[in-house]
Amino acid sequence: MNILDEHIPEEQRILLKSWRISVRQIGYDLGRKGLQDDEIIPLLHGLRHPTFFTLDFGFYHRDLCHVRYCLVCMDIYEDEAASFVRRLLRHLEFDTQTRRMGAVIRLSRKGLWVWRLHTEQEVPVDWPAR
Repeated sequence: MNILDEHIPEEQRILLKSWRISVRQIGYDLGRKGLQDDEIIPLLHGLRHPTFFTLDFGFYHRDLCHVRYCLVCMDIYEDEAASFVRRLLRHLEFDTQTRRMGAVIRLSRKGLWVWRLHTEQEVPVDWPAR
C-alpha cells in the first residue's frame, strides 16, 4: 500500500492514479486532515506493509526503520512528487513491498540514501538516469 502525506498536492495523487499506481492519501482516503507527525507512525503500524511518501524530513531517522513499513522522504518540488514516486517504485532495489520494508529512504534528484533495519550506516543507492 502506497501512502502519500497530506501535503503532497492533489494533482500529484491524481496523476499517480492515472498511471495506475495505487495510492491513498492522508486526509483524503486515510486518517484525517491535520494528522500530526507523531500520529502517522502508529497509523502505519495498523496498515499492511505501507510505503509512506512525504516531503517532511522529520521522518528521515534511522530509529524509524521498522519491518512493517517503509518511509520515503523526498527532497524535491511538490509538483515533481508523482514522477519521483513512480521512479522509486520502478527502481530494481525497491520495486516490491518486500524490498522496501524496513527502509527509511532519502530521495532527491541527486540520488538515494537508505537506512535499513539493523544497519549502522546510511547507504547510497544508484539512482539511474531517467
